[in-house]
Amino acid sequence: MAKEYSGSPKHHQLEAKRKRLSWILGVSGLCILSYIFGAWQNTPAPTNRSEAYNRVGCDVPPAGNGVPLSSSSSSSNTLDFQSHHQVEINNSGGVQKFPPCDMSYSEYTPCQDPVRGRKFDRTMLKYRERHCPAKEELLHCQIPAPPKYKTPFKWPQSRDYAWYDNIPHRALSIEKAVQNWIQVEGDRFRFPGGGTMFPRGADAYIDDINELIPLTSGSIRTAIDTGCGVASWGAYLLRRDILAMSFAPRDTHEAQVQFALERGVPAMIGIMASQRLPYPARAFDMAHCSRCLIPWYKFDGMYLIEVDRVLRPGGYWILSGPPIRWKRYWRGWERTQEDLKQEQDAIEGVAKSLCWKKVIEKNDLAIWQKPINHIECNKRKKVYKTPHICKSDNPDAAWYRNMETCITPLPEASSSDEVAGGALEKWPQRAFAIPPRISTGSIPGISAENFREDNELWKDRVTHYKRNLPLAQGRYRNIMDMNAYLGGFAAALVKYPVWVMNVVPANSNQDTLGVIYERGFIGTYQDWCEAFSTYPRTYDLIHAGGVFSIYQDRCDISYILLEMDRILRPEGTVIFRDTVEVLVKIKAITDGMRWKSQIMDHESGPFNPEKILVAVKNYWTGEATQKKN
Repeated sequence: MAKEYSGSPKHHQLEAKRKRLSWILGVSGLCILSYIFGAWQNTPAPTNRSEAYNRVGCDVPPAGNGVPLSSSSSSSNTLDFQSHHQVEINNSGGVQKFPPCDMSYSEYTPCQDPVRGRKFDRTMLKYRERHCPAKEELLHCQIPAPPKYKTPFKWPQSRDYAWYDNIPHRALSIEKAVQNWIQVEGDRFRFPGGGTMFPRGADAYIDDINELIPLTSGSIRTAIDTGCGVASWGAYLLRRDILAMSFAPRDTHEAQVQFALERGVPAMIGIMASQRLPYPARAFDMAHCSRCLIPWYKFDGMYLIEVDRVLRPGGYWILSGPPIRWKRYWRGWERTQEDLKQEQDAIEGVAKSLCWKKVIEKNDLAIWQKPINHIECNKRKKVYKTPHICKSDNPDAAWYRNMETCITPLPEASSSDEVAGGALEKWPQRAFAIPPRISTGSIPGISAENFREDNELWKDRVTHYKRNLPLAQGRYRNIMDMNAYLGGFAAALVKYPVWVMNVVPANSNQDTLGVIYERGFIGTYQDWCEAFSTYPRTYDLIHAGGVFSIYQDRCDISYILLEMDRILRPEGTVIFRDTVEVLVKIKAITDGMRWKSQIMDHESGPFNPEKILVAVKNYWTGEATQKKN
């Protein structure tokens, strides 16, 4: 017999819905209460942000004479990711410890190793270019500091002094004694500011240049010094708000780039050989060679053609030393008058073929200027065929790219007085003006609005960093941004006594290094699966935003972290920004590298999936008695 139902079917349906809704609400409420109770039980008492940073820098031996991270009254929770995030942290095997390398590696430069370099072709000095170790040659150890290493002098004192124990090399002080490059005074080096062609000092030499071209008007901001010595030219340009990229090879002039960076002056290991310089086209307002011994007229003028590529429209090239003023100096240079005259004539010929204008030759200086566009140059090329204008070429491509003997074309201009690619604002307005590469739409996907938003983003980030890091107190001088994008970090730091090496990964989808130079900052291309072109212990602060998300599937990130450790000074700081999963991987490695670190919330709060890991490298040194096996 069928079961009977009493009442309306609609009434029963409504009653069932009410019961289901009540059940859902009840279960949801219980879940919420359970979560709150669990979070309350597992979360430690709130710790202020300064305490978190002080934890990072704890246990640092006093021998380093380091400056502790600053404190702040602002508060923030330190994060217990094992309690709150579903990230598996495998500590079953313990932290992998990285041993110290032998003391013989104290000044190891992996991609400019003199021993490895000897295996390569000596033609055009190719053996002094980058030759990085193969995977099986990579060191799985930490580069030691010299036994008596001290924290470098603060800027601006560091411009003139460095500790002898940090770079224990006397050779330059003897070899260049007459030229006043460097002198040993007790436990320190002193840099009088002299140079091969400026025995009166770099300051007086720069004043001489300023009488010929305008160095203080703000129109010249970025410069490149080829064959820089200890970078005194770049050091004294800084007081005129000109930022120079100085480079020199690792050669018989021992540790010259290392001295430059120890002074707090931008520099890289580099050479003009067969490959392009690792900088974009139209980067520098001024280029300089003071007896740099580069054969400008050889190889069909290829080296001057490369200078032309990296010079901005209207940029200047300054030459002093042989062959300039050869009639006076030829005996001291131990060369014949005929030889020197022939060299100068050849240089003049190459410059003319590049459509450069000779501005002046006065005393020891000769200055040329690149045209602001190629309208007239293109007309001349119909008569003078060589060097021709490059056809299909990416002028910014510079990572392991061979130099060419053709002129890099400038962007189209509609009139003879228009600056190709767009005119730049004068410094300091240039730092925040819309760069021409963005305003003209040259970089797909980046608009003026994106640029403005990025500036605001970095303004907030640096404000956040400043609460805990002594940016204005001289603790940091040499800073590296490993993934610089538009240079927003450097721009936000412009009022502090620091400089930033802005690195754009060579495999980036968007090549933004040209934008960074248009803003008046400097930088380079780099593949972080390889070592950087610098000496150990040359940077005080490294910023790594999103770097490991880019590279974690391309190479072993432990080698990237060991490279960061190599170039970071003892008691130096690293700021990582990435996802929780990536930061946990990084922390698991750095815990075995004598680093103290702490994962923290994003400046916008705990709900942002990006987090911050702040790490400080402990002070430690090698042992003087260590011998290489």
